[in-house]
Amino acid sequence: MGNIKLFEEKKVRSQWNNEEEKWYFSIIDVIEILTGSTIPKRYWSDLKKKLTKEGSQLYEKIVQLKFEAADGKRYATDCFETMDLLRLIQSIPSPKAEPFKLWLAKVGYERMQEIADPEQSLDRARENWQKLGRSEKWIQQRMTGQETRNKLTDYWKESGVEKTDEFALLTNIIHSEWTGLTTKKHKDLKGLKTQNLRDHMSEAELIFTALAELSTRQIAETVKAKGLKQNANAGKKGGAVAKNARKELESQTGKNVVTKENFLPTNTIRKLK
Repeated sequence: MGNIKLFEEKKVRSQWNNEEEKWYFSIIDVIEILTGSTIPKRYWSDLKKKLTKEGSQLYEKIVQLKFEAADGKRYATDCFETMDLLRLIQSIPSPKAEPFKLWLAKVGYERMQEIADPEQSLDRARENWQKLGRSEKWIQQRMTGQETRNKLTDYWKESGVEKTDEFALLTNIIHSEWTGLTTKKHKDLKGLKTQNLRDHMSEAELIFTALAELSTRQIAETVKAKGLKQNANAGKKGGAVAKNARKELESQTGKNVVTKENFLPTNTIRKLK
């Protein structure tokens, strides 16, 4: 699964390879940061030709990983691991080259710390959310929900669900059942593109998402669900538990649980005007 790292508040799509114990980073994202180019794909295309003519071996080190793009779809993206990315940076004249190298070293060091002590990963997540202005109550709910999510995905892995697209399919079944919206339509409602939907959920949305996923896991465990089809059935039933609870709350409060509210900076500015 992909991760989003921030360098000076700009996103760098990345992925950790457990077997190789290496980070891989989107080359396009790095080039956009270093050059400020509005068309980093063209810059990278020209640079690849230049490297090839010079006989550079970097071209052979490109690894393609699927990352989510601005349109919400996942596309194969050229990536480099850290050492190859450092070599690429030497080919790009930029005042941000040195700060970026230090940032890469920091990202790598922090990952080693997290492997040795997983608690540090949670601490950093909490710190990042605090910097983004999230309340302590929201942060606690987000972290509790993530733990619930992890337990569900662990069950899926143990029961024969392995492919990333199968995880996404099951997640969408649960989400569609309790919200009445696909994850894509829920993101559209909130005006999100590449952002993580859960990072922009309200406290209530996080709670009901966790209820849906907790219910799914417990139902799956009870019936000993195996494979995609049986887990999909458990997901539909688990989502229905949360859907019924959502409808009951909405009937009592007269307020919709699923909303367009988000934590986008533009939304904050709009509210202040």
